[in-house]
Amino acid sequence: MTADEREKTWTSASGIPLQPFYRAADVPAEHRADADGAPGEGAFLRGAYPTGYRTKPWRIFQLSGFGKPEDENERIKMLLAHGETGFIMEHDRNTADHMYDADHPEVVARARDVGLTGAVMQSVNDIAICLDGIPLEATYGHAGGGVVQHAPFALAGYWTVARRRGLDLSRLPGTGQSDFNLTYLGCPPKQQIPTGPGLRFNIDIVEFCAEHLPRWVPVSIAAYNAADSGINAYQELGALFANAIEYLDEVQRRGKMEVAQAARGVGGVSFRLSMDLFEEACKMRAARKMWSTLLRERYGINDPKVANLRIHCVTAGSRMTYQQPLNNIVRGTLMGLAGILGGIQSLGVSGYDEALSIPSEHAHQMSVRIQQILQNETNLTAVADPLGGSHYAESLTAELIERGRAFQEQILEQGGYLACLDSGWLQARAAENQVAEFEAQDKGEQIVVGVNAFAEDISPHEIDGFMGVDDAYDIAIERVKGVRANRDGARASAAMQALAAGCRGDDNVMPLMMEAMDAEVTLGEVGDVFRDAFGDWQSPIAM
Repeated sequence: MTADEREKTWTSASGIPLQPFYRAADVPAEHRADADGAPGEGAFLRGAYPTGYRTKPWRIFQLSGFGKPEDENERIKMLLAHGETGFIMEHDRNTADHMYDADHPEVVARARDVGLTGAVMQSVNDIAICLDGIPLEATYGHAGGGVVQHAPFALAGYWTVARRRGLDLSRLPGTGQSDFNLTYLGCPPKQQIPTGPGLRFNIDIVEFCAEHLPRWVPVSIAAYNAADSGINAYQELGALFANAIEYLDEVQRRGKMEVAQAARGVGGVSFRLSMDLFEEACKMRAARKMWSTLLRERYGINDPKVANLRIHCVTAGSRMTYQQPLNNIVRGTLMGLAGILGGIQSLGVSGYDEALSIPSEHAHQMSVRIQQILQNETNLTAVADPLGGSHYAESLTAELIERGRAFQEQILEQGGYLACLDSGWLQARAAENQVAEFEAQDKGEQIVVGVNAFAEDISPHEIDGFMGVDDAYDIAIERVKGVRANRDGARASAAMQALAAGCRGDDNVMPLMMEAMDAEVTLGEVGDVFRDAFGDWQSPIAM
């Protein structure tokens, strides 16, 4: 061993110091009881179910969509045919994030980009095309609506399509997202509603689902979006649970439903999986214990059905490189493996061409095949919590819990999760980490194969990427004009007026959104109602 190797400080990706090896004494005493427990018991540190993946394999759950609704429909069907066990709709971000119709001047100015990041869906008719031929009653679906202000539109559209088919909403399986991390922290659009009305929308969704859609996960806190913006592993944990506290405290304040019922609704979350295999696996173990402890200590909730956190993960798109992109197949496999070792319930693997474009059909197929190989060829499904009892894994899990709780408390001390978004404090933490990582890569301290090491001027078997379709914008313009011309204008106008009045009052917006969607009110028209009622969020960072 050289002198440089002896002097090097080894840390996890989030900066936790790592020893050369671990002993039993390195596991904190207060953590050992849970570490000695069984999966499906206690704080659920060791897994959600006693039998692990033997009886409940993780759901293969890929994000998919581009171009026209027909294009997204074709891609979802392709993935389901290849073995995907749930689907995630993706709405075009040029229109959906801002709540603009395709003929809005801001969209017209970027017409060539429309459809590159999801299908353009401006009315319930577009959503119906996207879902055509997909058995919603028997397929676990994610309706899109990752952005807080867009979620009521996306969810109500999905549910209206189901209702028009005569389906019983109380039996409809699926999930929403409506996540603050995506556009208030990760990539803020030019216009979005302030965080306060956004919180109201999310609790409206929680209450509406409790009454009408008991099998639906109403909101899913997506720590993924915080992590891919720069937040590290233990900060990801702390921010997620500070967000959950914001929701549950608001439910408690409103007093319209039991906190335990709401906790069951928001206890389906999303994390990012990155390249530090053991830290990422231990993060999943830490999350389950942190959730059960939070519910018990803050809200007095001990019901195991509520305290058992449900975790979806997506592998880090930010770790996919455009240089030597086929290396990303290995990265996706290893990141997925980390989540599986941590006991997650569903998984999406980023496409190997993600740094170049939306996933091509082949990249999407490979993402499914990676998961099928892991499920069927590795014996990973045989034993629950295979890391359990490892001195290293238990010590690292305990450290993540302690650091995650400390970060959560930092957020609460400043007024809570939304206050830290409004002040820019969370954005500053993410930026600090990003700058430190870029500097480490520039100095060669952090190796990225094919980027700052082992690079080649000429690399065989490269790919061109997939850049969507050329007619998405033109079709979107044609369709939004057709909706306005052919719908019952009086009904649409009345629905918009009722939605506006509800936003200015304190009615639950979701019944009003259901009527607006059935009356074929457009995305941009709903956005105008929201902007008139709530104004725009003032970003704490320069845009």
